[in-house]
Amino acid sequence: MRGHAIVYGRDALALRIADELGSSGVRVVALEGVEGLRAAGVSKASAVVCAGTGDAQNLEIALLARQLNPNVRVVTRLVNDVIREAVARGNGPGAVLGVADLAAPSVVEACLRRTTHTVAAAGVDFVISESQVSRDGVLRDVFGDLAPVAVLEGEASPSPGNVVACPGRDFAVRQGDLTALIGTADEFEPYGIAPPVSVVRRPRLRSPTSRLVSGLRAFREDVNPTFFRALGVGLTLLAISTVLLRYAYQRPGMGFVDALYFSTETIATVGYGDFSFVDQPVWLRMFSIFLMFAGIATTAVVMAFVVDLLLSRRVAQNAGRRAVRDLTQHIIVVGIGSFGIRVAKDLKDAGYDVAVIERSESNRYLATAAELDIPIIFGDATLPATWDAARIDEAQAVAVLTQDDMVNIETGIVLRNRLGSRWPDVPVVMRVFDRDLGSAVAKRFGFDHVRSTVDLAAPWFIGAAMGLRVLGTFSVGQQSFTVGGVFVEEDSELDGLRMADLSTQTRVFAIERKAMPLQLHPRRDTRLSAGDTAYIVGPYRELLATLRQGRVRAEA
Repeated sequence: MRGHAIVYGRDALALRIADELGSSGVRVVALEGVEGLRAAGVSKASAVVCAGTGDAQNLEIALLARQLNPNVRVVTRLVNDVIREAVARGNGPGAVLGVADLAAPSVVEACLRRTTHTVAAAGVDFVISESQVSRDGVLRDVFGDLAPVAVLEGEASPSPGNVVACPGRDFAVRQGDLTALIGTADEFEPYGIAPPVSVVRRPRLRSPTSRLVSGLRAFREDVNPTFFRALGVGLTLLAISTVLLRYAYQRPGMGFVDALYFSTETIATVGYGDFSFVDQPVWLRMFSIFLMFAGIATTAVVMAFVVDLLLSRRVAQNAGRRAVRDLTQHIIVVGIGSFGIRVAKDLKDAGYDVAVIERSESNRYLATAAELDIPIIFGDATLPATWDAARIDEAQAVAVLTQDDMVNIETGIVLRNRLGSRWPDVPVVMRVFDRDLGSAVAKRFGFDHVRSTVDLAAPWFIGAAMGLRVLGTFSVGQQSFTVGGVFVEEDSELDGLRMADLSTQTRVFAIERKAMPLQLHPRRDTRLSAGDTAYIVGPYRELLATLRQGRVRAEA
């Protein structure tokens, strides 16, 4: 074999990479472990994709593959940021990628309801923006020369929810359809569409009275209920003793202040020597014995609960709940694995308040969340009580990102019931690994923001394995789109090809040609030439097939 791709990994991402490479005409060899590299023909392979779930195994295979074949493209999946950055330096052909880094932006955009984002190509920032169709007509009449990327058909269409990829400008649209368009900021300006900017939000300040009430409520919920009973017994004992001493203590008599003082030091068994029961009636001295024993017992119980409040795990568990009580318009992230913590960090960096719901108290990312000052609520996200603690009624968005598809779906259903009439106004972004399951669930339960990390990350790995540049990914409806650049090699399938002959589901939005200005939105009769770099957008399967055409057939 020569020019084949070696793929390591057994999870959904690795299987998708192997499947898509095979569909693109690349011979794929599955790798079980580092010991099988030589037998898999690494010396003659075009690419080695290390896409397992463990950093250690991926790193070992990548380093050995580079040692055995310095020219092979090595694409490595690494979660650890420090190791990933170190390996990326001087890595040679290929790429070192983190799934969380690749998929998190799409989740953040959905949480913030961003319909406009930017992709840099050939030194130019291109804007991809979603816009609602205001009237019936064809795309050319509604949006002029702006290049359409996709149309999400609305309720007035025969097939609502259907996504049409890269339609022509003469495609008929209806009022209510959602259209994704690509162009430069200057081209969008007449339509009032501007590239996204980072806006730092400031949390809404609560009044001192509201904070005081919230603090008192928090204290009541944090303390063991028995504490209040013990404290009540102690105060009752103090009150009875104070009244009794005020009227029964003789030689000399006592005022209320002296009686309160003597009762307190007796209960606390301090005894400063300024008062005593020596010269008092027998019954009062017997009462003093009872008072001291009762005081010791009551004080011990009260202090035990105070210590429990200060030192027990109850404090750690309730700290997040107390912090969340001061949040409004926050974003709730469910599950903080490598993906969840990256989404939480990006939202926090953008200036938004974030709260996390996590079931495991031994999660390795808890320390990272604490460093980011993100409150954590320990609990089961499928229970309504957990959402009450997270102040779901005040939240502006939710990202459900656990590792279990079924848990995510169940959580989404619970949220839909809990939000009620607010459901359409609160974006609920759900992570579902299985693409077919995600599409079925979205259609059945009306989930508008289902995201698959596999769909979002796979194009980057496949593109890097094929020696191609993937510039970005985004979603329209439930369909993933990819933006990429391909260098047109001499005698490749793209050399001399007209735009009209390209796949109807992809669109070339710019051509970079030596010693010439960047050509934007080439027309149907424009031909590609060897040495050009074509920038293309479309569904990633169609796009990767088109990108591969830019390379000479001998390498296929």
